[in-house]
Amino acid sequence: MAFGRMGKTLAIWAVLTGVLLVVSASAESKARIVRLSEVQGSVQMDRSTGDGFEKTFLNMPVIESSRLKTGDDGRAEVEFEDGSALRIVPRSEVEFTRLALGDDGQKLSTMQLAAGTAYVNFRGKKGDEFTLNFGRESITLTESAHFRLHLANDEASLAVFKGRVNVSGQSGPFEVSEKHTATFDINSDRYDVAKNYDEDPYDDWDKQQSEYHDRYAANGNSYNGSSPYAYGQSDLNYYGSYMNVPGYGMVWQPYFLDASWSPFQDGGWVWYPGYGYMWVSAYPWGWMPYRYGSWMFAPGYGWVWQPGYWNTWYGMPRVVNPPRRTAVPVPPVRSQGTVMVGKGLVVNPPAGPPHRLTITPGSAGLGVPRGSVRNLDRFAREVNKHDRPVEVRTEPPGRIAPPPARSSTGNNEASGSGALPASPASPPRQVSPPRMTPPSAPPRMPSAPPVRSSKPH
Repeated sequence: MAFGRMGKTLAIWAVLTGVLLVVSASAESKARIVRLSEVQGSVQMDRSTGDGFEKTFLNMPVIESSRLKTGDDGRAEVEFEDGSALRIVPRSEVEFTRLALGDDGQKLSTMQLAAGTAYVNFRGKKGDEFTLNFGRESITLTESAHFRLHLANDEASLAVFKGRVNVSGQSGPFEVSEKHTATFDINSDRYDVAKNYDEDPYDDWDKQQSEYHDRYAANGNSYNGSSPYAYGQSDLNYYGSYMNVPGYGMVWQPYFLDASWSPFQDGGWVWYPGYGYMWVSAYPWGWMPYRYGSWMFAPGYGWVWQPGYWNTWYGMPRVVNPPRRTAVPVPPVRSQGTVMVGKGLVVNPPAGPPHRLTITPGSAGLGVPRGSVRNLDRFAREVNKHDRPVEVRTEPPGRIAPPPARSSTGNNEASGSGALPASPASPPRQVSPPRMTPPSAPPRMPSAPPVRSSKPH
């Protein structure tokens, strides 16, 4: 009986803590949080904690005032709510100076490219505004566009792949059309426009990421009409599937599970000023299922995620009907810094997947680079049927080696900015997932009501 009361107390505490995190996260009612959706190689983030740049991991939230930079082999993608993406390649740095909502609910995003190369694929809705500043110039988007911006020393080049891009600043307002390039002399505030663009070694990588999202964001596996948000949807469709469970409704479940798997066994707690601790999942699909809805244990099915209400954003997972020996996620105290749980957060892989992968039962997609294996569901059925690992060939999109520093001539791109020095960071503390002995029958917890007035969008 004592263990039963303890289990219920921990479960209630988890729900209450989640509500408190929602409230604290929305002290600024117009705050927004976006997702670090792809990390390869050396990538660091400054979260304004006072510790400077620290090692970053997949699925980390990106808040206003965050800065992101890459080393000699680093690449990163930030995914916005509407499916827009900003990508940076080696030796680049970008600051997220504004992530807010306008008075009418439009999304206002402003970034500053400090060095290197950024790719932007903007898919915003009418009224949304996306701005990328560089030097004394600004690129402002109000309709769909896809472009590359390269900045080095006193020169910059803007290549527009799709759409039209408006530029304003000391050079004066002007428009760069599709398949055109604008080059800038930052010191003299002069620019030239050419009716073509030169290819860059990283254009293929950017294209591959865009094609992945295009292919999986709205395929037949989607729970159509479920989510008003697009970030993370392609990963849900690639790494798992939706199904209708009697008594629970439409739910989602990752591939490659076994009886011992728990959605909280691998990840970490990361501190954000103004928000407190937020859970960061180690799984490549681990964004939406830990920000919205609830995790629940359905008899005969195992752990499933129920989308639930989309108007409430959570900094930690919500749990309903946990089974025996469940590690209920409870955030640590502030003084402990970043805290790893289980295997912790996965070390960022190098660019390009290996030629072959071994996928094991219970891995839930961990270690499978996104888009690297076609028909992942077929291999999931094979693993489940035989309950043993399976070796698969990957379809690498092509390994792109970091190019040497370049020099600019005419309308070609400006030179690389040089390597960004890595800042030392304190190693995170490692802990094992907490365990508890529950009562003989797992209690069914009611879903906490949504906190409708407190949400970052």
